[in-house]
Amino acid sequence: MDPAAAAAAAATGNLPSPFSAAAANGHVYYYLDPALYASVVPPVIPTAAEVARRRQEEENAGIRLVHLLVTCAGAIQAGDYSAAGDYLTQARSFLAAITSSTGIGRVARHFVDALAQRLAPAHPQQAPPPPPATAAELHSHFYDAGPYLKFAYSTANQAILDAFEGCDRVHVVDLALMQGLQWPALIDALSQRRGGPPHLRITGIGGAGDELGEVGARLEQLARSLDVPFTFRVVRVDQLDGLRRWMLGVVPGEALAVNSVLQLHRLLVDPDADPAVPAPIDALLYLVTSLQPRVFTVVEQEADHNRPALVERFTNALFHYAAMFDSMEAASHRTGGGGTTSALAEACLRAEILDVVCGEGSARAERHEPVDRWRERLARAGLTQLPVGADEVRRASAQLIRETLFSATGYGVLECAGSLALAWHDRPLYAATAWRATGAGDASGGGAAAASGERDDKGRRRNSRNGSGESNGRGNRATA
Repeated sequence: MDPAAAAAAAATGNLPSPFSAAAANGHVYYYLDPALYASVVPPVIPTAAEVARRRQEEENAGIRLVHLLVTCAGAIQAGDYSAAGDYLTQARSFLAAITSSTGIGRVARHFVDALAQRLAPAHPQQAPPPPPATAAELHSHFYDAGPYLKFAYSTANQAILDAFEGCDRVHVVDLALMQGLQWPALIDALSQRRGGPPHLRITGIGGAGDELGEVGARLEQLARSLDVPFTFRVVRVDQLDGLRRWMLGVVPGEALAVNSVLQLHRLLVDPDADPAVPAPIDALLYLVTSLQPRVFTVVEQEADHNRPALVERFTNALFHYAAMFDSMEAASHRTGGGGTTSALAEACLRAEILDVVCGEGSARAERHEPVDRWRERLARAGLTQLPVGADEVRRASAQLIRETLFSATGYGVLECAGSLALAWHDRPLYAATAWRATGAGDASGGGAAAASGERDDKGRRRNSRNGSGESNGRGNRATA
């Protein structure tokens, strides 16, 4: 097309898409559509040296970012909020320089927000909001996002099945029923027991807003379909230390199991709190011991986030949740997990991070402690740990692989001093233990009280190593 014809075509709008033209002083200028240009011009592939340079720059920025976050936490602990604000500003600049969707950037942005909220609690920092969800839905998505709850449930169930061997009437008290995701597998296993299933009772404990009745109906339907005699009952309490023996409907002659998954740490207080004031954990452990269960299954985060000093628990939390996010990202890639599940599971961990960093005293609920400390505490309460051996490790590992798709992705099951731990690249994330009453913790509380300190008339210890600085006079509403 000659210039004159092109100018005429441009003036009349007859140039074929995606070209355009403008005439000036007898010249015609053509502009290529950028979208088309991008599709026909091959992308520039960075060299290996360029990739290595960028990776090193991001790694250096990540190291500097971690240093700034810990330094900021130290300034907050020292009361130097002006310096803390400066460190946080610098941390934000380094965070902007690294990828925030993966690696250290993914977890660091939650800790940056937590420190900002700690400095300015009236203006909480907001991450990109996940899709709307109830607490039960968040729990369900966290279940789907990785093997964490699957490990907890399957390990506890195996200990319960072992304890119920040969028993005709069995009773499980679940200290946090949630959506009841743990119990279909147990009901199914009992249905296949040689000689026929026992009569199973489940007592589900939850709060006022939990949909415990609907969960119970689903479990009853499943048990009926598998010919398992089944009874379900609900107990509603505001706090677990408000449970009383009469609420649980324990019947003589039944084999009893008490199950706690990620609940006991919420009853802890600061280790250096006033020892003259009873701790909520003491009331619950005394109750469990007095019930004389065949097994008390406990699963807790294998972490150390109950230090009074902010810097200690901040540093411990940063590395623990870095491993959690790393493992969750690997699980998502392997299973092709959707964005919604990942976002809602991440929201669960974010809430824990904010609580660990921002909560002080009675305001903090996420008080994770390592299994060694739990072992000492439960032994003082009159409980004896049931050890696990090589067979249990192999069985747990096989079950983890069978029930999830996370084999060969860095997950593993470790045995340590009689406990099982779900690990990510040999870093324990969750620890499972099983216990039985030693016989000292009967209803009179004689031996258990001697083992764990003198108790008042409500079963609470007067001289506790883990006391609370506040009164335990919280209201507890129960419906049995």
